[in-house]
Amino acid sequence: MTLRSDLLPALVAFASAARHQNFAHAADELHLTASAVSHHVRKLEARMGVALFQRHARGVSLTAEGRHLADVANNAIHDLDGAMQDLRSRDDARTVRITTLHSFAYTWLIPKLPEFARAHPDLRLRVDTEIALTRLDEAGPDLAIRHGPGRWPGLAAVHLMDETLFPVAAPTMRGLDAVAKPEDILRLPLVADLSHQGWHDWFRSNGVRSGRLDEQFVFSDSTDMLRAASLGLGAALARERIVAPWLASGQLRRLPGDPMPGRYAYYIAYPAHHRPRAVVRRVIDWLVAQPVD
Repeated sequence: MTLRSDLLPALVAFASAARHQNFAHAADELHLTASAVSHHVRKLEARMGVALFQRHARGVSLTAEGRHLADVANNAIHDLDGAMQDLRSRDDARTVRITTLHSFAYTWLIPKLPEFARAHPDLRLRVDTEIALTRLDEAGPDLAIRHGPGRWPGLAAVHLMDETLFPVAAPTMRGLDAVAKPEDILRLPLVADLSHQGWHDWFRSNGVRSGRLDEQFVFSDSTDMLRAASLGLGAALARERIVAPWLASGQLRRLPGDPMPGRYAYYIAYPAHHRPRAVVRRVIDWLVAQPVD
């Protein structure tokens, strides 16, 4: 079987789930939902044609095939960590590496980088975007911008900004003229992502407790979800900070209903066991000083 690049996130999720023997704990480590971890594992199982976990009432346990793959995957990740540490330039004291989600980098961080370049022309940023968060150790990034509870084992966290969620759709979407109140959105096709809060939560917060949700398309990345919504494929439940460019351009518009406060917020995280380098602290201070809008 040829290893395709689209299986790498599934392998990372599987390796974490195998270490913890628990999908929920793996989800916490990778900043995903337990259902997203389960989706990645099932994708890997379907691709390989074997069961990697035994699922039972008390949780999950590795099969013999799962133990074999876990050993190989963890050894490979360890070897990659070592290679990255060897290749990383230790004399580039001006470089700060950041890991974050693609949706956050695309819609919030990158538009602010021209101001960063003017304010800190001597610094260099390396921005990695991925769903599975990279380990913050000597071989990894200096900072992670995470959307979560603000508490992660071994990490210190600085609050960056809160978040709200509300529904949006393309102005040209069929059936939009008949949407006057939250319950009317149930008649529309819906698109979704794998965030911690979804359509069920929003409808409940707006007093809508009946009806079947038609989530025709589900995406692992919020940017892809919003792109699909802008093409009229369905209404999307959008995070305020991520959807701002689509609203400003008129590709999407807000639908009726009250915004729902986000269960989680955005944080800047870094290893708690040592103080950040001076250049890393400068980047943290700059990020915190940015207007959230």
